[in-house]
Amino acid sequence: MRERARDKGRLQDIIEYANNVTMLVDGYSFEELVADKRTYYSVMKNVEIVGEASYMLTKAFKEAHPETPWKIIQGMRHVLVHDYANIVSETLFDTATNSIPVLRMQVEKYLAETDWDKWEATEDILETASNSTTDNQNIEIARRMKNDGMDITQISKYTGLSIEEIEEI
Repeated sequence: MRERARDKGRLQDIIEYANNVTMLVDGYSFEELVADKRTYYSVMKNVEIVGEASYMLTKAFKEAHPETPWKIIQGMRHVLVHDYANIVSETLFDTATNSIPVLRMQVEKYLAETDWDKWEATEDILETASNSTTDNQNIEIARRMKNDGMDITQISKYTGLSIEEIEEI
């Protein structure tokens, strides 16, 4: 279960790894980045970690901040981890140079504006019950899709479950 008390630390992780991405791509053209494998894969790993930290935020936090495209960020992470053979270098470069700085600014704002004591003290009783029902429905749908031979990446895209959750079904 994701805990509200961990949201702040995950946001701080997003900023740290977003800063790494920005530092790594600074001064690189697309062609230069792709040619420098060490830097390219460093950028890839840091973008992946940004996606993982985003994925681990509570549903309540993400719903409270809908202006951030959480599903897209998480989807990028899933591609980097599970569909690595199909990574589009142009997309990674665009994410690193354009999307990551915007995300970093949004997260800095969330960290500054959130009353963390109040946020962490709020219980998600209704959310937990609602999530349990929704999660159970998504798991059942994923089970049927998997039994029908559908690709796990596509199942994840349609159900919002992680690749790991689907593999365990």
